[in-house]
Amino acid sequence: MDQLLGLAPILLMFVAMWFILIRPAKKRQQETQNMQGNLQRGDKVITIGGMHGVIDAIEDTAITLKIADNVRVKFDRQAIGRVEKEM
Repeated sequence: MDQLLGLAPILLMFVAMWFILIRPAKKRQQETQNMQGNLQRGDKVITIGGMHGVIDAIEDTAITLKIADNVRVKFDRQAIGRVEKEM
């Protein structure tokens, strides 16, 4: 019984770390994957590098962004950081 009480603080710290660090990180990762999977042509997006553009074409693992008139750039899907909200 004393050994179990000795392990209780360690177990409590592990549970606390789970709820403070690991769980929120997994939730953000899942939200990002859902966002990248639901991209559609015409969405205004911002890449993780900060480039703004409109999705012109979608392939399996790549996205073509239109960043200016007659200027298109190809990115990996994973490079899309967020979709701009319509106001």
